[in-house]
Amino acid sequence: MSKIYQAIQKRILILDGAMGTMLQQYNFSEEDFRGDRFKDYPTSLKGNNDLLSLTQPKAIAEIHRKYFEAGADIVETNTFSGTTIAMADYNMEDLVYELNYESAKIAKQVANEFTKQNPNKQRFVAGSIGPTNKTASLSPDVNRPEYRAITFEELRVAYKQQVEALIDGGVDVLLVETIFDTLNAKAALFAIEEVKEDKQIDIPIMVSGTITDASGRTLSGQTVEAFLASISHIQLLSVGFNCALGAEQLRPYLQRLSNETEFFTSAHPNAGLPNAFGEYEQTPKEMQKLIEEYLQDGLINIIGGCCGTNPEHIKAIADVAKNYDPRRISINV
Repeated sequence: MSKIYQAIQKRILILDGAMGTMLQQYNFSEEDFRGDRFKDYPTSLKGNNDLLSLTQPKAIAEIHRKYFEAGADIVETNTFSGTTIAMADYNMEDLVYELNYESAKIAKQVANEFTKQNPNKQRFVAGSIGPTNKTASLSPDVNRPEYRAITFEELRVAYKQQVEALIDGGVDVLLVETIFDTLNAKAALFAIEEVKEDKQIDIPIMVSGTITDASGRTLSGQTVEAFLASISHIQLLSVGFNCALGAEQLRPYLQRLSNETEFFTSAHPNAGLPNAFGEYEQTPKEMQKLIEEYLQDGLINIIGGCCGTNPEHIKAIADVAKNYDPRRISINV
């Protein structure tokens, strides 16, 4: 039984907060994104946050460190866009393996530092696998409903490369997150199963979908229950929701999920809903109060933050989570 399975049965595990929110505070310029290695690169690189694992690794390590100091048990690698599909925007498809491998290594080194300081509280690294910027279920062209910008096979190949690099870099768990199209996620899960077979290993998998609005559905039209049915054929560590909604708006969907699944559950909501300028204003204290309602209702095994959250939010969540028992399930591991 892996150490994360042991830990999740004892307490509610704390996931980190947003990477992008933290990186914004550094105000990195185009030159900072490029570093020495990419100073003559023909494409604009500003905004390619995953690249910072190569050009600004100290900043990435510092962000992981701040989240662990705030009480996180799990930090996510800086690899949300770490596929050839997403990296095509910057003509950096060839760097995908290195980006994922180095991001995993940075996070793992920081996790090991904290585990060494307190061996009774093992710290973990989740390999962040984002949804890509394409969708396999929907046409991007309203006049051609049959058209698809990406195939399942193309997604599988891209995800497989990312997963191999994350595992080689030392992640403890794989997190397929911010799922707006379950077909994309199924390609990622298929790729993970392939890699597990190739490498003759077993690694825990977290899956986190996105309910996009008050319709209570994913972007590709699935309800909570349909989403769960689509991904439950694989043995998962956890299933949950993140992004798009704040803790208050997410609660009814989390309640339905918790009632329906025998997997552990996770949530990392946004710091409320964005204002007219796209900024998140919910304070750590406000978010803590809403998260405590999840805990009182026994809905959660893993809790963290998404857009707009920072170490102060995670500390507030960790401070209240230690007063509650995790959601109970009967497990067969």
